[in-house]
Amino acid sequence: MGDFFGSIWWLIVSLGVLITFHEFGHFWVARRIGVKVLRFSVGFGKPLWSRRGKDGTEFAIAAIPLGGYVKMLDEREGPVAEADLPHAFNRKNVWQRIAIVAAGPIANLLLCVILLWAMFMIGRGDYAPVLGGATGIAAEAGLQSGDRILRVGDREVATWSQASIAMIPTALDGHDIALTVRTANGQQAERTLRLSQLPPGFDETQVALQAGIVWQFLRSAPVIDEIVPGSAADGVLQVGDRILAIDGKRIGYSDEVAPAVQALGEQGGEAMIDVERNGERLALPVAPRQNTAPDATNKWLLGIGVSAKEAPPYDAVEKFGLLASFPMALRQTGQMFSDSLGMIRRMITGQASVRNISGPVSIARAANESAKRGVDWFLYFLALVSLSLAIINLMPIPILDGGHLLYYLIELVKGSPLSDRAAIAGQYVGLALLAGLMGLAFYNDILRLPSG
Repeated sequence: MGDFFGSIWWLIVSLGVLITFHEFGHFWVARRIGVKVLRFSVGFGKPLWSRRGKDGTEFAIAAIPLGGYVKMLDEREGPVAEADLPHAFNRKNVWQRIAIVAAGPIANLLLCVILLWAMFMIGRGDYAPVLGGATGIAAEAGLQSGDRILRVGDREVATWSQASIAMIPTALDGHDIALTVRTANGQQAERTLRLSQLPPGFDETQVALQAGIVWQFLRSAPVIDEIVPGSAADGVLQVGDRILAIDGKRIGYSDEVAPAVQALGEQGGEAMIDVERNGERLALPVAPRQNTAPDATNKWLLGIGVSAKEAPPYDAVEKFGLLASFPMALRQTGQMFSDSLGMIRRMITGQASVRNISGPVSIARAANESAKRGVDWFLYFLALVSLSLAIINLMPIPILDGGHLLYYLIELVKGSPLSDRAAIAGQYVGLALLAGLMGLAFYNDILRLPSG
């Protein structure tokens, strides 16, 4: 229940910030050009709060926080007094109207840069792109535990999230990608990760994992958190013991315990298990017992549970000074913009699944999760959504900013505005497209909801 209300709260906070900034872009430029603004509203529907400024503009916060608008004086929407005609939106020339409409998405782009600038100054904590293991395609590429990825293709990476994101476009295109790594012994090497061998229908959000890359930070320490009464371990091992070795084989991570126990059972007999207990290293004799699993296979078990503890502390921080953070923010914005356009192109061509389109439920959950991770990650989330709003609003769909800009470009080419009939037809088409996108987004949200 806490996550439910947290998600709602952070969704409202996020949309409030992003929509206010977007609409302020329209408002600020309209005022500078001399257009009279009648209402500045954050949210739709009945106003919950409103105040009228000295110039007559009504500022309002409405009940439905999923959008906002700036209502300007316009002869197409009602009668305008003779004295106010110079301040009507429709009386401004086409370039002025383009500036007013484009100001919203541009404000979101600017906000993205500002948010990333703040994030880099604070420092965003993350994990180093160090491998804890490799299987499948990654193992075939020669990747090994301890390798640190330095570059994915032509993109330098400093964190695991950067490395993971950088692999997605190439995987969707069905190509292989070159990785530059620094091995555990300090040597630099080149590896080719054959992402073209990923099976059809692979999880687009888990490319690195699908390719067999196991990130080191995801591998937990082999600490015993449960002893099954009457099992082989009962009376020998204790909760809190950290397993160091099984039959002389070093154990570094919890996922190495089960294979080592299975090998010991197949070997037969008793062996020593080295554990760390209260700061002391102990060697304890134990023999696994055979048990039939639900799938009718024989498993050798000790009767212990190995904890998957909380995520370890961050070991990589992207932090820069006041001046250095700004070009980093610009570079990050450019990279995110390019990646977003690439994903849209791939969804249109069918290379990427439309399941990537998220609705308010997914956005709310992401907002809550990022807020729980700290201010740095919440700023990154806001920047990403702000950029997404800019791109969506620039799409040439009537009723969106991009649709209005399309109308104005047509007006520039033909020398006169579109007819009212054509404009209205376009609005209906835009509503249908937008309704379809919203329906798809809600459908994807429902599919992502946990079952049970």
